[in-house]
Amino acid sequence: MDIKNIFERQHRRVYRLAYIYMKNAHDAEDAVQNIFIKYMAHPVEFRDESHENAWFITVTRNYCKDIFRSFWRKNVDLGDIPERAGEENHDSIIEYIMELPKKYRELLFLYYYEEYKVKDIAKMLGRKESTVQTQLFDARRKLKEILEKEGYNCG
Repeated sequence: MDIKNIFERQHRRVYRLAYIYMKNAHDAEDAVQNIFIKYMAHPVEFRDESHENAWFITVTRNYCKDIFRSFWRKNVDLGDIPERAGEENHDSIIEYIMELPKKYRELLFLYYYEEYKVKDIAKMLGRKESTVQTQLFDARRKLKEILEKEGYNCG
């Protein structure tokens, strides 16, 4: 287990996906830390890069869902904390993606940022391919509406 190399490959992916769910940098950073602690406590032997990516995405999703289910998260409003200072701007569009419902944020992240195919996303999320395609279509349409409202030319 070479945790340093795995961390270098995965920490941005975990942070971005956690940020999509948590909507603030502090909780996303906590997620990164806790997910890597979990990995170090119970290392997984990955078959290949795709298996490694899928494991970190799945664990991140589950971790974030568990946090949202917890009592304190439902009852304490931490407010939105801006992205980490110095964090490279993954895309200026991310702030507009954050305005979308979670199911759309997640799909756009997996499809555009992680470059998964619809078939793989469907399997990962336990949805039908046709459902993923429809939701991606809806997500793009909603994002386009937001961007046009903000003055972007999406023609």
